[in-house]
Amino acid sequence: MSRKICVALSKGGVAKSSTAVSISHGLAMAGKKVLLVDTDDQGQDAFLLGIPAQHGLADVIVEDMCAADAICKARDNLWLLAGGKALAGVKRSIGRKDFGAEQTLSDALAPLKDQFDFVIIDTSPSWDTLTINSLFYCTEVLTPVSLEVLTLNSLLEFSERLKSVQAYNKGLKHSYLVPTFWDRRVKKSSEILDQLKKHYPKQLCDPIRYCVRISESAGFGKTIYEYAPSSSGAKDYQKTVQRILSHE
Repeated sequence: MSRKICVALSKGGVAKSSTAVSISHGLAMAGKKVLLVDTDDQGQDAFLLGIPAQHGLADVIVEDMCAADAICKARDNLWLLAGGKALAGVKRSIGRKDFGAEQTLSDALAPLKDQFDFVIIDTSPSWDTLTINSLFYCTEVLTPVSLEVLTLNSLLEFSERLKSVQAYNKGLKHSYLVPTFWDRRVKKSSEILDQLKKHYPKQLCDPIRYCVRISESAGFGKTIYEYAPSSSGAKDYQKTVQRILSHE
């Protein structure tokens, strides 16, 4: 049975797509078959992986394309179902449904059931219809949290909204919090990390240190493991991957 992990927080600038891509590729390098689904109309994941995606999630939902025909191979053991601008129309069409709107993504991905060890869903930085769909589809939530005060507020709001979905998706667990942009030189950064340790001791993963190599890698269409395998970013994300694997 596939493990379905939603990477989500209703805030931008927390390294959500970088985290989704890094975790997906890390799991693939560990020998797991991984499907990365981009539900954001910015379509960042294809860019980060450096691959042109002719089709994507919008084709599956709106054009009734078979999901197996819409995915593209991104790396060994890693496949991508791309996002992009067309998803803006998808969100509107979901919003017009009289019933079953929250199951649209689940229905679209149903033909791929159990073909992958992991399905990682990358969401937009907002509480939109596709984010809600992703939370109804998944059983685990991973939240990247940049070590800033505003992000803490977003985390609290997201946690409350998540409870409303968990009332219907009983198996959904908020399993992981991944602190990002940790900078030892910034006092506030460490103070916020201490708060997270206090309030989320079970979910908290080791922090991802601030690493310029992560942002540089995007410009080359490479993951951090390919661009700078010995960097702190690669080592930190690998710890997160191992944490996820240890829960199998």
